[in-house]
Amino acid sequence: MKSKSLKTESLDLSWFTVVFFAIAHAIAALAPWFFSWSALGVMLFLHWLFGSIGVCLGYHRLLSHRSFQVPKWLEYAIAVVGALSLQGGPIFWVAGHRLHHAYTEDTQKDPYSAQKGFWWSHILWMFYPRPEFFEYDRYKRFAPDLDRDPFYRWLNRNFFLLQIPLALLLFWLGGWSFIIYGVFLRAVFLWHTTWFINSVTHMWGYRTFDCPDNSRNLWWAALLTYGEGWHNNHHAYPHVAKCGWRWWEIDMTWWAIVLLKNLGWAKNVNLPPV
Repeated sequence: MKSKSLKTESLDLSWFTVVFFAIAHAIAALAPWFFSWSALGVMLFLHWLFGSIGVCLGYHRLLSHRSFQVPKWLEYAIAVVGALSLQGGPIFWVAGHRLHHAYTEDTQKDPYSAQKGFWWSHILWMFYPRPEFFEYDRYKRFAPDLDRDPFYRWLNRNFFLLQIPLALLLFWLGGWSFIIYGVFLRAVFLWHTTWFINSVTHMWGYRTFDCPDNSRNLWWAALLTYGEGWHNNHHAYPHVAKCGWRWWEIDMTWWAIVLLKNLGWAKNVNLPPV
């Protein structure tokens, strides 16, 4: 794989971002001293809820690619679940992902280009932020459909505040154990599993389709991300709601979309070509 050295980039290190992630990881590392089976269960449930339903189904397949449609009230609710993942507001997330698909071969226009190497696509793109990807007035033009909606503008500004009622609820239910597992360990685990799609699935795995972007299908990344790891399938047909195409390509997020469809809430679901 081609790689571009960070030394050629005149980018400033965001110490705020570095410290934020360092503190979150440090608190998550306290988990063994606060272990309980119920706390672990809360972490796994919220990882699925915020990851599969919020990010994979909501931010990704619904808002970024419009691979299916749901009633507006349900779309808003799913977007809130996505915002609880602590991966940015919906306009920020969608704009960056659409740029990734449009310019995967362009290291300057793809926010987390895998051509710059594993660590850049996994996390360093946030440590060395490019203004065009992180300044609202610049990135919003890549998600104009969301930016026109006052609710999404509000959620994009205030997504971080949603952690406060979540933390209060978890503390009421299970004390500090639930806080550490349900907020910090969950956030760290979900960050890295999501970032694996940016990094490892452009480096390792098999290719069903001959896409020019080096995207790959990687089974263990798919298991950790509820189906997103079938990345080569997705890059070949980004507007298809289903990422796992073969019978053994497990795609739990697709199962949720099928449930919504059976309930009459998901319509115009884009399916793989015959």
